[in-house]
Amino acid sequence: MSEKLFSQATGMFIAETHTDAVTWHFSVDKFLVEGRTQFQQYQIVDMPTFGKTLFLDYKIQSSLLDEYVYHESMVQPAMITHPNPKKVLVCGGGEGATLWQALQHSTVESCDMVDLDEELIDMVKVHMKEWHHDCFDDPRATLVHQDARKWVEDHAGHGYDVILSDLPGPIEGGPALYLYTKEYFQHVAKALSDDGVFVLQSGAANETYPYCYACVHETLESLKEEFPYVRGYYGLVTTFQMPWGFIIASKKHDPLELTSAEIEARLTARGVQNRYCTPRFMPSMFVLPEFLLRDIKKYGRILTDAEPFIWDA
Repeated sequence: MSEKLFSQATGMFIAETHTDAVTWHFSVDKFLVEGRTQFQQYQIVDMPTFGKTLFLDYKIQSSLLDEYVYHESMVQPAMITHPNPKKVLVCGGGEGATLWQALQHSTVESCDMVDLDEELIDMVKVHMKEWHHDCFDDPRATLVHQDARKWVEDHAGHGYDVILSDLPGPIEGGPALYLYTKEYFQHVAKALSDDGVFVLQSGAANETYPYCYACVHETLESLKEEFPYVRGYYGLVTTFQMPWGFIIASKKHDPLELTSAEIEARLTARGVQNRYCTPRFMPSMFVLPEFLLRDIKKYGRILTDAEPFIWDA
């Protein structure tokens, strides 16, 4: 057994360390699938309350309880912010739910999904249909197994209307370390259309580990020429035991200017029905708590390829 997996008289648990102050113990009823790809170990388990749940390297990723909260937060604000998103790029998003959320918008004509781990996607296609709803077979979707940064660099001038960056955190030695830097964000700007919108998951948005979020926010704020509008927001993800942060960087469209009526009109016209990012609730997602505004100023720094953020929680 892994050191992250252990049994007691009361049952089986997965232990995940969040910081040196916090470790969560998830009660597991049954292991459904377990294996290892070239890049990571995966586990799909059945848990009380959470239901079917994905772990990567024994770190929780999403559960049926509220995967829609994370993935709507990841996708919908950026898609709604753009008035007519036709060409979309998904970086990462291994469960397929990010791709599925984007394809809900009838305006989308093409959506490229770039994820490095082909073996993981093959497993997901079979065992996580509740997340992706077979959207990999949508004729508008193209799945590519490649490094996301190289794809973005090679597609300067491609004119993506929306780029959705649903990637792992910047862990030392991991594939996403240089997907949170100023240089990468500049490449993203070049791959976007003239009124393109970029969003990325940016880590925990709570007081125990705000450092990644603060630095990503500060880095995007430094790129005013590329992205005049930088708007942080968060989703309340019970599976993560905390609010999770996201940041939109936009060339022309400001999500804060959208009224609830305008949001509703866009969703209705595109045939999208959200459960979390609704017209009533979406504006409130951009109201950051005072501690997060404080921590952005306190801990934020500009991330570069020479000095990236390294997630050490």
